[in-house]
Amino acid sequence: MTTARVAGAGRGRHPHSVPVRRRPLRQRSYSAFRGLMIALVIVIFLAPLLWMLMSSFKRNVDIQDTSKSFVFSPTLANYTEVFGRDDYLDFVGNSLWIALWATALSLLIGVPAAYAMSRFNMRRSALVVLLARIIPGVSLLVPWYYIFANLGWVGGYSVMILSHMFILIPISVYIMMSYFDSMPPDLEEASLIDGLTRIGAFLRIMLRLSLPGIATAGILSFIFSWNNFMFALVLTSSETRTLPVAVFDFVSYASIDWGAIMAASVIMTVPIIVVALFAQRYIVSGLTAGATKG
Repeated sequence: MTTARVAGAGRGRHPHSVPVRRRPLRQRSYSAFRGLMIALVIVIFLAPLLWMLMSSFKRNVDIQDTSKSFVFSPTLANYTEVFGRDDYLDFVGNSLWIALWATALSLLIGVPAAYAMSRFNMRRSALVVLLARIIPGVSLLVPWYYIFANLGWVGGYSVMILSHMFILIPISVYIMMSYFDSMPPDLEEASLIDGLTRIGAFLRIMLRLSLPGIATAGILSFIFSWNNFMFALVLTSSETRTLPVAVFDFVSYASIDWGAIMAASVIMTVPIIVVALFAQRYIVSGLTAGATKG
């Protein structure tokens, strides 16, 4: 009796094995370079936050000692000092009050304006609104202070809300114009045939469909208002100061309390990071809405 040998048997290769194709060297080099760049960007953005967080648990002596950059004895004295101030919670309330009102009023004006500019092709008007965002806010402080001082408004909440709206309305218009441009006009045309007016179609249909874009504009506007420092430094009083100014209060002619500054900065930054993490899906979709038109 004879036996038949299977071709390829005994040569250490499976008869059904498929050779693995390696990616070209150029593609592998590109993937490695891209990963390196992403890691570098992450380090650049996270390193200051990490340094701020670590410094908030250090004494001022340890902050200035480079040998204790990573190995140090943590302390909560800086947070105790910050929360020990009687007016710190008032600063938190002022920042929240101003940011919420400025954001809400900016959306109330910016969203309808963006819809009108998008649907009626008012590109020149949109350019004028965006130019208001390009102008440095510092250049407007002197005329604003002169005008508001003559009106007796300096030091009040209304001044801060109005000055923030000057920056936030262009942000809302820019984001919402891209969002409305990406939405087909067929929905409005169908609603107009059904008997709705242009305003009714906007309120009942377009406004509901554009909620992700509105959320994006609202979140970014709130962040800009929450972090604003220059307007609060010049246009507020001791009763209406906001958190960025409260951080600046730890700087004096004699010394700089770095530990308290870092602790106050962490407290001011944490709410923004939490909001951004939970709303990142809306932020990405709102900012990229106009990129897929077409």
